[in-house]
Amino acid sequence: MMDLKSVIREVPDFPKKGILFFDVSTLFQNAKALDEACEAIAGHFRRRGVDVVAGIESRGFVVGSIVANKLGAGFVMLRKPGKLPYKTVCASYSLEYGSNTLCMHVDAVKPGQKVLLVDDLLATGGTLKAARELVEGQGGKVLGSGVIVELDFLPGRKTLEPMEVFSLVHYASEKM
Repeated sequence: MMDLKSVIREVPDFPKKGILFFDVSTLFQNAKALDEACEAIAGHFRRRGVDVVAGIESRGFVVGSIVANKLGAGFVMLRKPGKLPYKTVCASYSLEYGSNTLCMHVDAVKPGQKVLLVDDLLATGGTLKAARELVEGQGGKVLGSGVIVELDFLPGRKTLEPMEVFSLVHYASEKM
């Protein structure tokens, strides 16, 4: 696999001063990197019988929809409040620089479906934890989560225990 870290842009002081933002949009612009990242996540979960991939707004939509296609699975959007047109269920969460809410359609995941959660980055774990709560609240079975970037210096993996986390690129410390 190519060095994915080499195609991820680091943006200091975004979205606020003191945060180093790992921007995967530059990875998305590189067809080979995007394909390799999505294939690696799909490959890791391929033999688990994934029925649905749930992608988290908004970069998780890009990765998640490609992973779903590679797995022959359906795709569900987990979005911010007010963005979905039908009845929704929502869960609020904290992140490293604030808080937010994540919603999905009430009928997006059927009881018993095996669901893979996908996002671009794992930091504190709040977003993926809220996603897991939404899916499990509708009777879905979360098989694990796949992300491109994991910030090892934040407690995301611990927050999500015992859920499996599969990540492709690790940052051991924030370089600012």
